[in-house]
Amino acid sequence: MTAICRYPVPAVAELPEDLRARILEVQEKAGFVPNVFLALARRPAELRAFLAYHDALLLREGGLSKAEKEMIIVATSGANRCLYCVVAHGAILRVYTKAPRLADQLATNPLKAEVTSRQAAMLAFAMKVCLDAQSISEADYAALHAAGFDDEDAWDITSIVGLFGMSNRIANSISLMPNEDFYLMGRVPKARA
Repeated sequence: MTAICRYPVPAVAELPEDLRARILEVQEKAGFVPNVFLALARRPAELRAFLAYHDALLLREGGLSKAEKEMIIVATSGANRCLYCVVAHGAILRVYTKAPRLADQLATNPLKAEVTSRQAAMLAFAMKVCLDAQSISEADYAALHAAGFDDEDAWDITSIVGLFGMSNRIANSISLMPNEDFYLMGRVPKARA
């Protein structure tokens, strides 16, 4: 078996009960354990903190749909050249949108992606936060507002870019490999039981 990253990963059975339960829940739903859980589980307190912030942002009700949040993750992870997040979140995006080309478009060139004008404004803001955050100005917020987003949505976009900027850097530095399952997810029909 090929290593999933440069660090050894703990066995799920050896993890603290709360993390073991969370990972087994994900495994039950997805059919596999995403490698990021195993890699980050080597430091349980850090995995808990990551999951808490992840859930606070991605499960939060607001002006961004689940698919739009994944669009932000895929586009900015592409800019950060994070193989793990592009592949894993690209799979999730394909499942949410039923658009098999979209994740590839966003990861390589968000400006050419088949998105709505609203989503294009969201992605332009996200990419500027990712690549040039110090230059964000009131004009950037005005463009978001003109597309139908409010300041809370802008906060969400910024926070998602920030969390995944951190995640991208960790994944890249530890050579975290995507699960094979992610590559075909949302591209081919799921086998029926």
